[in-house]
Amino acid sequence: MSTASMGRKSGKTSHIICRRCGNHSYHIRKKRCSGCGYGAQATTRKYTWNKK
Repeated sequence: MSTASMGRKSGKTSHIICRRCGNHSYHIRKKRCSGCGYGAQATTRKYTWNKK
């Protein structure tokens, strides 16, 4: 179920493909990848609970 206000969100993209990891997780406005951390840190973003 959606409301009429959801139509204002269409056509906007917040994430594009990251040039380092290849995932669709690079935030355009933040200029940071949520998948690998590109743009914010030199090392690859990884956690022990996350198996990539």
